[in-house]
Amino acid sequence: MSGRYPASDDSILMRWMRLEIGKINDGIVSKRKSLAQLLTEEKPASWTKSGKEHVFDKDVLQSLSEKLPFDLHEKLKLPIIFFSDTQVPDSCYLNDPLALEAFQIVGELSMMRRMQQGKLWVARSIVYTIMKKYPTVVQIAMR
Repeated sequence: MSGRYPASDDSILMRWMRLEIGKINDGIVSKRKSLAQLLTEEKPASWTKSGKEHVFDKDVLQSLSEKLPFDLHEKLKLPIIFFSDTQVPDSCYLNDPLALEAFQIVGELSMMRRMQQGKLWVARSIVYTIMKKYPTVVQIAMR
């Protein structure tokens, strides 16, 4: 016995992993709203893929609105989603240029950072720090 699973087991493992990743991603907001729209709502909220309500922290929204230029309020969709790729265990990527601009303006990411091939890779520890500072406004989706 070589210690390896038969090749036929790989597809079973991959199907199981996709199922589990799907369960993790059930908490991701399915229809993102602009910062401007959320600021007008009495109880700023959206719905997750599983149909549960995702309530945004009003204080965090207000703080962002004060720091970001007004023209970005209508364009920036929340929550901002970082993607975790199983092939890159220590980083997540951002594929939203407006989110990058917002994080640069508020000082969370360097102005020197640029997207490469539509993605900006960020160390997972930095992403978690950003999530702590902006609860409910940042999510991580699995890929």
